[in-house]
Amino acid sequence: EVQLQASGGGLVQPGGSLRLSCAASGFTFSAYIMTWIRQAPGKGPEWVSSITAGGGYTTYADSVKERSTISRDNAKNTVYLQMNSLKPEDTAVYYCTKLYSLVPESQGTQVTVSS
Repeated sequence: EVQLQASGGGLVQPGGSLRLSCAASGFTFSAYIMTWIRQAPGKGPEWVSSITAGGGYTTYADSVKERSTISRDNAKNTVYLQMNSLKPEDTAVYYCTKLYSLVPESQGTQVTVSS
């Protein structure tokens, strides 16, 4: 059974930083592109960032580019998202997915950016 468990969210002030983690199990993690998506209240899922299986290529949505870094540790079956200079519009539940899926099937982590 595929399991993806995101963690690391919380309440942070504008301009702050968070490092999200997503622990994967139930599939060969090192063989898959991994993606972070987010879903804000009342909105559909939004693609945030993806990383190739080996970690050598990363892509970002314009909304988070220059403020975020995606990375992975295949030995730990974990993908990360470092987010800096957080803005209120970054408030959402963040999920990791396999490939480029926009379906938030896994357990997400809530990020709230507010003063």
